[in-house]
Amino acid sequence: MNLNTTQSLVRAARRVKSVIAECNYAQRRLTTIMTSADRYMDDRNKAPEDYTEFLFRTSGVLVREPDAAHRARGQTVG
Repeated sequence: MNLNTTQSLVRAARRVKSVIAECNYAQRRLTTIMTSADRYMDDRNKAPEDYTEFLFRTSGVLVREPDAAHRARGQTVG
């Protein structure tokens, strides 16, 4: 293989890796949204009436936010 062919294969592999990573992120995010307790409430935008309701609403999966160094490189949340 010559240098151009190798570089093309590496670029294509990186694109495939990027697409797979994006699909993985989207699937995890969709699962988090679909299983959220707020999704099944009548009035989601209303503040919780008591502490028990607050705990119920926040009982789902927590989204991990990357540290500052990773955010600066464009890493997505989650």
